Amino acid sequence: MDIKSISDKYRDYVVEKRRYFHMNPEPSFCEFNTSKVVQSELDKLGIEYEVVCDVAVVARIKGKNDGKKILLRADMDALEVVEKNDVVYKSQKEGLMHACGHDGHTAMLLGAAHILNEVKDYFDGEVVLFFQHAEEVAKGAKDVLDNYPLLDGVEGAFGIHLWQGVESGKISLESGPRMAAADFFKITIEGKSGHGSMPSDTIDAVVVASSVVMNLQHLVSRNTSPLDSLVVTIGKMEAGTRFNVIAGEAVLEGTSRSFSDEVWKGIPEKLERVIKGTCDAYGAKGVLEMDRATPPLVNDGKMSDILRDSAIKLYGESSIVKYEKTTGGEDFAYISQRVPSVFAFVGIRNDEKCINAAHHNDRFDIDEDSLQIGMNLYAQFAIDFLSK
Repeated sequence: MDIKSISDKYRDYVVEKRRYFHMNPEPSFCEFNTSKVVQSELDKLGIEYEVVCDVAVVARIKGKNDGKKILLRADMDALEVVEKNDVVYKSQKEGLMHACGHDGHTAMLLGAAHILNEVKDYFDGEVVLFFQHAEEVAKGAKDVLDNYPLLDGVEGAFGIHLWQGVESGKISLESGPRMAAADFFKITIEGKSGHGSMPSDTIDAVVVASSVVMNLQHLVSRNTSPLDSLVVTIGKMEAGTRFNVIAGEAVLEGTSRSFSDEVWKGIPEKLERVIKGTCDAYGAKGVLEMDRATPPLVNDGKMSDILRDSAIKLYGESSIVKYEKTTGGEDFAYISQRVPSVFAFVGIRNDEKCINAAHHNDRFDIDEDSLQIGMNLYAQFAIDFLSK
């Protein structure tokens, strides 16, 4: 079957839906209207679905006969960003914006639903469509996995991210690490406050915190293999109330990023060791609070091969480009840890159209020609996977 030809009739549909979602953005865990629109579109097609965790939608398209089961995933949430684009589809909600492409993801998967529903008598097996909430806070995928048998019987999964770093018309789909594990942490240093002129009577939390910041970098340079990657960043430091008062408490907030599952699993112990050792040296106390947002996202080799064949079938070998893994986090990783998965970057940058702002930027936009590419890739991959 010729997916490209079938999809031509849905090109305007996915653009229209993307623009609607862009004009009506909703933050994580509050994607109620987006979810209702998705449900309404599925109702029109007669596709069965369930609403999970209040807003996520899990739909199922069954082929002619029983067979394998593949999951296709798109995320739905927006960001707390004030949009500065002057476009007809500009966000109508002040302070909220689809500045990462999730509006396009949702529209593309709805487009793929139309295609797959139209050709369901020509394939065996089942396609699970997962419209996910709360990706921007890295909690939506785990929320569903903890509360719903999403992956029961699923033998593979595929996700797409529209990507500014890749030129429009191109696709990155290589195997191996693609996006980093992301952790967020808070360190509270407890010292002893006192007069700035009498430091010997105090335990200076500012000095201790400063030492913790510096010592944490040894985890990167001396405690992690140079063949692996680890980033430890302290982005916020609060301490003190007055110029001549030695602070008794300091609070550090930061993030760590890694690509190796082994490195990721060892990060909490390493942080604890550095914090305790440094604080002990000064007679202070350190408390670590850690949010393990998402594990590393790693593409399965065989799944990447299937996706490569699908992309070549649609757009030729020249459409495939190599793009280096990124230290951004993505909670599709929770799915990829449980079933063989592949995650593609579909290009949206078009310098001629001045569409080249970074993700999460207030002028972020996408080349809407990419929507049909993503829609087709979802559908073609699902069919190819089920047929192998």
